[in-house]
Amino acid sequence: MARYAMVTDLTRCVGCQACTAACNAEWNVPAGQARTRVLPTGATGTFPNLRAAFYVAQCNHCDEPPCVRPCPSGATFQADNGIVKVDPTLCIGCGFCVDACPYEARYLNPETKRVDKCDFCSGRLEKGQQPACVTTCTAHAKYFGDLEDTAGPIFQLVYGKSAKRIESADVAVGPNVYYLGRRDEAALIAEVFPPRQPRMPAAAEFWSRLVKPLALTMVGATFLGQAIAFFHQLQTGEKHSDD
Repeated sequence: MARYAMVTDLTRCVGCQACTAACNAEWNVPAGQARTRVLPTGATGTFPNLRAAFYVAQCNHCDEPPCVRPCPSGATFQADNGIVKVDPTLCIGCGFCVDACPYEARYLNPETKRVDKCDFCSGRLEKGQQPACVTTCTAHAKYFGDLEDTAGPIFQLVYGKSAKRIESADVAVGPNVYYLGRRDEAALIAEVFPPRQPRMPAAAEFWSRLVKPLALTMVGATFLGQAIAFFHQLQTGEKHSDD
């Protein structure tokens, strides 16, 4: 079984946003949202020792995805190939997973009322195609493939050229999006755009620790559905109270 990962060569990226445009078009991403974003760090340091980079941000398909645990319906899950997905037929739009993501890579679609994010273009992978952002990159800065294929480009870039992850001492969840750079641009990105501590609303914490295990123990589809509906109403009430 493949274990998918992506590498961005920051020495090639020119910040053209072609990957963002291709992704938005491929997956009908609503205006104001994005599955892939290109964020400039701005110049740091003192002339002539300046550093700058473009952060190509997206879902990192982490080894230990913090977004899976708080999901009350099981809509967010990790496939055997490492890709973290969202099943829109199960998503109730509570937003717990959005709060839990350290990379702010998820959004609640205002049209569908369901959570959406990068899934490494799984629909294209099933057809033997590369992700849209990879094939569209004008600078050929993005690479995608099987991290466990020792003869493949991803393995060579990660283990041969020491591509880096965007992590911190407080947030180390095993992201599978990597970055290459000559002047440690990945470290600069981690300084300017550090991954944040996963946030878990009180209702999500209560659900994941008590109600969900109880529902699964009882093995009652009806009870589980009622529990999910209850927490959906609870989350809606929290949002209204915030308004």
